[in-house]
Amino acid sequence: MDNQTILIAFLLTLFAGLSTGIGGLIALIAKRTNTNFLSFALGLSAGVMIYVSFMEMLPMSNELLIQVYGEKEGMLYLILSFFGGIASIALIDFLIPKQSNPHELQGVEDMEIVKYKRLKQTGIVTAITIAIHNFPEGIATFMSALTSLEVALPITAAIAIHNIPEGIAVSVPIYHATGSKKKAFWLSLLSGLSEPLGALIAYFFLMPFWSSTLNAVVLAAVAGVMVFISLDELLPSAEKYGKHHISIIGLVIGMGIMAMSLYLFI
Repeated sequence: MDNQTILIAFLLTLFAGLSTGIGGLIALIAKRTNTNFLSFALGLSAGVMIYVSFMEMLPMSNELLIQVYGEKEGMLYLILSFFGGIASIALIDFLIPKQSNPHELQGVEDMEIVKYKRLKQTGIVTAITIAIHNFPEGIATFMSALTSLEVALPITAAIAIHNIPEGIAVSVPIYHATGSKKKAFWLSLLSGLSEPLGALIAYFFLMPFWSSTLNAVVLAAVAGVMVFISLDELLPSAEKYGKHHISIIGLVIGMGIMAMSLYLFI
């Protein structure tokens, strides 16, 4: 694998990770959360990730595994890899306290609510939990970019979009801890660095052992991670914002965009 491909994969992961800073900036300057935009964008992201997982990544993984292990055993490894990815991100979600969990999305309006409450967790603890949560997303973005650039670009955009409300969720408790909106912005930006850090870990620990089998296992596991994120975080967030139908419209459009992009690259 050439260095240019690896560099592009890392830059895409860096872009996706630092998009948390956009959420931090929104928390810094906005007075209200644009619920229509967030609901549509979250649905769009979910549509892209669900479609590419089931229509591109899992079939690609299945084909590679069948070539090595045969149809029945290859399918078994596909299933184990897919649900292993789901189990890994679910475990991380379970271990992260609810108050620090970026999946517990908050709005800009919460700035005024939390300002008068006593802080129970410091900004450092929050930053650590966010970093742990974002590792799998960094690996997912990086590995998808190594496998196929046309698949990686929409995945990167989808993860970047979903990192915007996640950045708001980081900013709210950080602001609560420090009383400073500027610190909330910068720490939300820095929290996204765990995604390119996840890419570096994948590069140093997975790349030396890279093979068609490992490629297939990673593809299926990453698909599991993205499906879980879509179903556990992105779509339920629409209920929190009260714009369920707008999110579903975004979901369908996201699937359509992904379908057309894959069709055009055939």
